[in-house]
Amino acid sequence: MKEETFPQTLHEAIKYFAKDDRAFEYMKNVRWPDGKVSCPRCGCANVSFISTRKLWTCPECKTKKQFTIRVGTVLEDSAIPFEKWICAFWLIANAKNGISSYEIGRSIGVTQRTGWFMLQRIRLAMQNGSIVKMKGQVESDETFIGGRNKFKHLGKKKDISGWQSKTPVQGLLERTTGSKASRVKLTVLKTTRNHEVQGNVREYVLKGSELHTDALRSYIGMNRDYVHQVIDHAICYAKGHVHTNGLENFWCLLKRTIKGTYVNVEPFHLFRYLDEQAFRFNEREHTDAQRFAKAIKGILGKRLTFAKLTGKEEGGELVPC
Repeated sequence: MKEETFPQTLHEAIKYFAKDDRAFEYMKNVRWPDGKVSCPRCGCANVSFISTRKLWTCPECKTKKQFTIRVGTVLEDSAIPFEKWICAFWLIANAKNGISSYEIGRSIGVTQRTGWFMLQRIRLAMQNGSIVKMKGQVESDETFIGGRNKFKHLGKKKDISGWQSKTPVQGLLERTTGSKASRVKLTVLKTTRNHEVQGNVREYVLKGSELHTDALRSYIGMNRDYVHQVIDHAICYAKGHVHTNGLENFWCLLKRTIKGTYVNVEPFHLFRYLDEQAFRFNEREHTDAQRFAKAIKGILGKRLTFAKLTGKEEGGELVPC
């Protein structure tokens, strides 16, 4: 596909990928960027293409000889046409405040349940598995996600109140350096105690970096490995370059998305919505087409079944994936 012909808007994308052959060829290029089709199960490259069914057969595999583009991706076992998947990827990758499963369902002609499953698979594709650590000036801060205890149903109310009834989330933000825009990394916490908070900083931030935090006691001792700068919000919110205002801005974007679009997010699914918002923030300098292309490339090597998503696998427990 020539770069100059690639659609740049949702309207152009819908028209361009309306043709099955174009959508198929595009997804084929995403699945095998080098153009060499190989069996996703055994790696054999000596495969035969059945054009009438748009699938390949592998002579090396004893069972499950046939495979499609979807095998080995988040689209595996999905009967939804590629053009609908492409439209869903485009919508969620470029909707600043997110998009609900009801809206996806109405937009592409699927049920709300199917739309919700599609969005969760797309969020998995948006996960950033980069191991490159943050450096330079890095902000660390926490927020709490969830409804107020007094507004919850009796069956979901907890004995505790205030922020303790919500789910803590830690954010790390590497500030803008030169032409490189700032980026965030988000983690759902069990508690805000020092072993969790400091553990995430040490895992994702390069030692010797300048770390900016508020006066939370969980950060005491970070000066041994980092240039630890503290801003006490009881006194002020910034002293020169010492502040956490970058993350405070991001929290506003995140909560606008959750409260305004998704209304309520269960704690065991929260990390998926964090991946979505972090992806859009980190890719905000790109065009809609570039964000879409980056998101859809994340389908490789990932899979999410409905049973696992709803806790019917892994002993019935909801397990992050």
